[in-house]
Amino acid sequence: MAYYRQVGEIPQKRHTQFREPGGRLYYEELMGEEGFSSDSSLLYHRGVPSAITSAEVWDLPDQTREPNHPLKPRHLRLHDLDTGTDAVVDRRLVLGNADVRISYVVTGGAESGPTPLYRNAIGDECVYVESGSGTVETVFGALSYRAGDYVVVPRATTHRWVPAEPSRLYAIEANSHIALPKRYLSRYGQLLEHAPYCERDLHGPTAVHLADGDGATEVEVLVKHRVGGQVVGTRYTYATHPFDVVGWDGCLYPYTFNIDDYMPITGKIHQPPPVHQVFEGRNFVICNFLPRKVDYHPLAVPVPYYHSNVDSDEVMFYVAGDYEARKGSGIGLGSISLHPGGHAHGPQSQAIEASLGAEYFDESAVMVDTFAPLDLGEGGLAVEDPEYAWTWARALG
Repeated sequence: MAYYRQVGEIPQKRHTQFREPGGRLYYEELMGEEGFSSDSSLLYHRGVPSAITSAEVWDLPDQTREPNHPLKPRHLRLHDLDTGTDAVVDRRLVLGNADVRISYVVTGGAESGPTPLYRNAIGDECVYVESGSGTVETVFGALSYRAGDYVVVPRATTHRWVPAEPSRLYAIEANSHIALPKRYLSRYGQLLEHAPYCERDLHGPTAVHLADGDGATEVEVLVKHRVGGQVVGTRYTYATHPFDVVGWDGCLYPYTFNIDDYMPITGKIHQPPPVHQVFEGRNFVICNFLPRKVDYHPLAVPVPYYHSNVDSDEVMFYVAGDYEARKGSGIGLGSISLHPGGHAHGPQSQAIEASLGAEYFDESAVMVDTFAPLDLGEGGLAVEDPEYAWTWARALG
């Protein structure tokens, strides 16, 4: 995060004695990125945040990947994917590479209760809420979520999902940090006037979350981490509950951002995908294509032109409306299209003529562009439409 927040009780000066009313010291934890050289926050715990009593293997869901070979554009129907109901444990891997993994899960409702406590020690997570609502409880405090939210959780943040209703969650897990695009920021970190959103649209915790902090012992936390380049899991048991923070301050914390607060940038002729960017990670970006007025040149072609992704794979997740460029391809709500580097892609040919004269597109999609090839996870392979790659040729008759 780019700007400072304070939540709960903190001492006047950092790294000084801070005691509870009975006189016992609180335990200060610095959570920071890039070895004391980037954003950080200071958290004040009632218990010792390092006090684990056991560490065991946590067997993750299937993380195997198959290369996209032979090289083809792919269509994956996520609404056909069977998952369990736990927002963390039951994620199914759809696509991934050494920089980012994309998973999908459909949770239960309030009757399912919260997920286990969890943290991702590999990188930040950006979870898009396709539908549903609930709360994400974190060591920094609680965040409410709703359809259209991106829930951004910094690396190693202990948290759990508490759905209020069944929720469709599209999890983008980085092997790095996920940040606001640098070109949107001043040299001091403020969002600039040309950015399509501002700090008012980013919602962090407003109060600490101590619901389980008093007297809780032997608390399990699932940790996702790496061993020899492989994604693995460990099950820690803590002597006290991690949600024992009485206050914190700093510039690193989880937050939500809803796509309704994104202001699309449009132009006289078709604008390229970077104008739709919302986040960036190492070797990937996240964009969203939203309802908007379209190109107003009298000879404009509103749908995208054909383009060769020479440096990237493009992943589009279609979440609302009627996506103009994919008409006639079988793509619908809940679909993913994967257009790999080395394949020239663009609209179905019949969609080009159909778009001429359009003034408005009613469509919503979340895009992840990667700068290394994506492999197919077991979840993606399970719901692939094998006919998609040939739809451009078949449209020619």
